[in-house]
Amino acid sequence: MRLLLPYSSPLSATSSPATPQFLPEFPPPSQFDYSALTKILKKSVVGTLTGALSLTLVFSSPISSVAATNDPYLSLNPPSSSFESSLNHFDSSPEDCPNEEEADTEIQDDDFKPQLVTNEGIVEEAWEIVNGAFLDTRSHSWTPETWQKQKDDILASPIKSRSKAHEVIKNMLASLGDQYTRFLSPDEFSRMSKYDITGIGINLREVSDGGGNVKLKVLGLVLDSPADIAGVKQGDEILAVNGIDVSGKSSFEVSSLLQGPSKTFVVLKVKHGKCGPVKSLKIQRQVNALTPVSYRLEKVDNGTVSVGYIRLKEFNALARKDLVIAMKRLQDKGASYFVMDLRDNLGGLVQAGIETAKLFLDEGDTVIYTAGRDPEAQKTVVSDKKPLITAPLIVMVNSRTASASEIVASALHDNCKAVLVGERTYGKGLIQSVYELRDGSGVVVTIGKYVTPNHMDINGGGIEPDFRNLPAWDEVKERLSKCNILQRS
Repeated sequence: MRLLLPYSSPLSATSSPATPQFLPEFPPPSQFDYSALTKILKKSVVGTLTGALSLTLVFSSPISSVAATNDPYLSLNPPSSSFESSLNHFDSSPEDCPNEEEADTEIQDDDFKPQLVTNEGIVEEAWEIVNGAFLDTRSHSWTPETWQKQKDDILASPIKSRSKAHEVIKNMLASLGDQYTRFLSPDEFSRMSKYDITGIGINLREVSDGGGNVKLKVLGLVLDSPADIAGVKQGDEILAVNGIDVSGKSSFEVSSLLQGPSKTFVVLKVKHGKCGPVKSLKIQRQVNALTPVSYRLEKVDNGTVSVGYIRLKEFNALARKDLVIAMKRLQDKGASYFVMDLRDNLGGLVQAGIETAKLFLDEGDTVIYTAGRDPEAQKTVVSDKKPLITAPLIVMVNSRTASASEIVASALHDNCKAVLVGERTYGKGLIQSVYELRDGSGVVVTIGKYVTPNHMDINGGGIEPDFRNLPAWDEVKERLSKCNILQRS
């Protein structure tokens, strides 16, 4: 059972990302001065969680006003096209289905309810997760032998209460010396599993159907949320959003489709249970969303050069979508160069950062590598489309540029798409996964790390910029040209 919570930040998991700073002015060059993944154990829930979670859902008023002219589902009135006639319509499944009792069992399976387990069993389950997946990125002193001895010592005496078992797990994880590997109480895990990036109160998971395909199901459902009120049930399969078939899409992509301004509507097609019924539900969003993207056109070199300045405060489900709108608008206004400001951007959704980086990369370019003990945690993420823009790009960074922001900065830098300007970045490049234990509690475990396209370990050291102060655009173009020549040689 997989819980996709790919949120990144160097802060602790109980913290929230800092309040975004006031949008800095973009000075002319002469004034700019910086000196001032793992194996799933039985029914565990796994999610890529890199640092702090934030419940802030963001959408911009200027961007949403444009989107509303193109998308009928972003209007303040319910959809009134042919979709209206299909709402609340139940589709029959042509396949042979099990009886009603079996269908109910499918919804209420062990993925959704804690199992009975002894105190020693719950401790051993947490131990097994670490034994199979933990990556020691700090002390480098962890060994299977010492970890085995620790388990033997712990289980040599009976554990007489569940609270004591939880305390044992906390101490066991603390001994690893990894600040991100930690225990979650049943209440903490429940809140995390209901973490909502959709804006309608659901958390999605990707489930294999056993035949090589993936289905999207509702893992968490916030009580009295718009989705709950509309009739979405825990365990429902998501089939379509606003008439768009979601087959083959990731939970992140579908979460992005579900988001929109408060009081607007989205139509969600779901299948209750294994065999239906299938129902189209009209859901009114109830969040006040703000965009992470702000932008403006700057005139430099005595007004002869137009530069598109874009500030990204964090990477959430709307970052890529709003960034595309911003870049297209700036291009339409004549921008021939771009500056992307990632200063004080502590990260956010890792997948949002990856999708943002792909906007600037050529098809086949490496975005990031992931490394870990488990072969499933060792992956190469590659861009699969042509770039949206090919204009020279500056990425502004500082010591609070972290995690997902560092993935973007390194991908664009190492693929010769951008120069980095400012200060060395924070250096947060670890991957955590969230596992559910059989009593409803959970553990967050560091299972891997991110490695840049040039095979540099982000974690700890950060990324050194090319320039401390903003260079002239001729210098930027020369630097990028030399980088491309070296890459081809």
